[in-house]
Amino acid sequence: MSDQDQSLADSAAPLDVLLVDAALGPLRRFAPDMSTARWALSLARQPRGTARRLVALGAEAGRIVAGTSEVSPRRGDRRFGDVAWNDNPLLKRLVQLYLAGGQTAEELIADADLDPRDRKRVRFLVENIVEAVSPSNVPLVNPASAKAVIDTAGLSLVRGGRQLVKDLASSPRVPEMVDTSGFTLGENIAATPGSVVFRNDVLELIQYAPQADEVYEVPVLLVPPTINKFYAVDLAPERSLIEFSVRNGRQMFCISWRNPDARHAEWNFDTYVRAILDALDAVEEITGSDRTALGGICSGGILASITAAYLAGIGRQDRLAALCLAVTVIDNHDAGTVSALSDPRLAALAKAQSARKGFLDGRALAEVFAWLRPSDLIWNYWVNNYLLGKRPPAFDILFWNADTTRMTAGLHADFVDMAVANSLVRPDEVSVMGVPIDLGKVTVDSYIAAGIADHITPWENCYRTTQLLGGTSRFVLSTSGHIAALVNPPGNPKATFHTNDDTTLDPKTWLKGAETHQGTWWADVVPWLNERCGDLVPAPKELGSVRLQPLADAPGTYVFDK
Repeated sequence: MSDQDQSLADSAAPLDVLLVDAALGPLRRFAPDMSTARWALSLARQPRGTARRLVALGAEAGRIVAGTSEVSPRRGDRRFGDVAWNDNPLLKRLVQLYLAGGQTAEELIADADLDPRDRKRVRFLVENIVEAVSPSNVPLVNPASAKAVIDTAGLSLVRGGRQLVKDLASSPRVPEMVDTSGFTLGENIAATPGSVVFRNDVLELIQYAPQADEVYEVPVLLVPPTINKFYAVDLAPERSLIEFSVRNGRQMFCISWRNPDARHAEWNFDTYVRAILDALDAVEEITGSDRTALGGICSGGILASITAAYLAGIGRQDRLAALCLAVTVIDNHDAGTVSALSDPRLAALAKAQSARKGFLDGRALAEVFAWLRPSDLIWNYWVNNYLLGKRPPAFDILFWNADTTRMTAGLHADFVDMAVANSLVRPDEVSVMGVPIDLGKVTVDSYIAAGIADHITPWENCYRTTQLLGGTSRFVLSTSGHIAALVNPPGNPKATFHTNDDTTLDPKTWLKGAETHQGTWWADVVPWLNERCGDLVPAPKELGSVRLQPLADAPGTYVFDK
């Protein structure tokens, strides 16, 4: 996958704080609000500065018309990569006017006297509008579109128009991002051999077949996100974290969540933590181990952390050998642009909306994610699919992202409340199954991984988890985004990660003193887990146990639920 393709894949990931927008719809972000009003009022209070910016824009426009302007697209701006944007005098001037206007808008935001939250909200609105009005999005004006019309005798626009009508007819109402025709679950994606060894109404538990003669006696149980299917951790062969782990002697178990519907509206934190505990019981029975390394990813990491704190609260933390979290935010304070787009009033409306349906539709969430990165996930595909009349590319990560799931109204409400109130950072503010949750009581060692370019779960917020847990933490920062930090197999010569044993520092100081390593953090977690997973023992010849016999081959049955 190219760097450009990986960037697009990174943008297509889930984020719990966006659950508010998923329920209310992303288009509300484009409506002026009180932050916009405060921006306008601030500019009106400083008329000289505002006038100076507008006069400068007018002067730049004059230079553009005269052909003496030096305004140009930034290096690597894919929108204006075609040589015609520069060689054609009219197109060059059009692009320069567009860029100058966008720069002035940014300067007016910077000039305004706004608090950080208002500034983020206004910047998000303005950036979305600026992206939308780009000349590259206009049929025939875009030189690639004009060439395609000539080359295909107009069929490119016909195909694009048909695809536009199709995409607008059903959710998510965004351009199709991936050609799914080349992927088959269990064959070339989610294909690591294994079996479902336990099933209840909430989950299937998959045990993966060992791929080494000896395995470590302490198993690993992975809790995947509750948004999208589990197989981000078991993507294509050679790109699967599960496959990598079993090849390194790990006894791997992974949860596959059921795709819920309105019948399951009341499922909440209690339901999902209880289900994780049921899975943990099954892992212990099958392996004979009285300890398990518990891992969690994104929203699954939140649930895994709550489960660990629950066990600590009832005096059974001895069941855990370690806690591993990847791209997981527990402390939501100032979590970037996304946190600035929600407030308690909208949270209440969002919960009411999902309660009426009984669930939050994953397709609505996919639409919200797309508008979070409109350049990559809306307008890039707008040009490819509609202006050029082409099919989108076939990427495994984007196939996974398009395989959406629903979220129960109960779980949606709990996640929204937790994110808006940032309640997990305060001991005993959240209770699960009657037990107050205090992450400080989780004293097992923890391994926490994040991505430095992650716009979904900002790495600084992921880092703060080291301050919340009571044990010794190892924090690893990958030089990649949300999904690339997770799907990070060996072999990429550009892959690096940072480590620093002193996690008492603030994030910026930690990074400044961190050591940079070549390769993937996957290789770093192997020896860390080896130290905490006991001795090597002969690999089991069969999966399951006497009571828990295999029910189906991996990837199971719940993964196919639509």
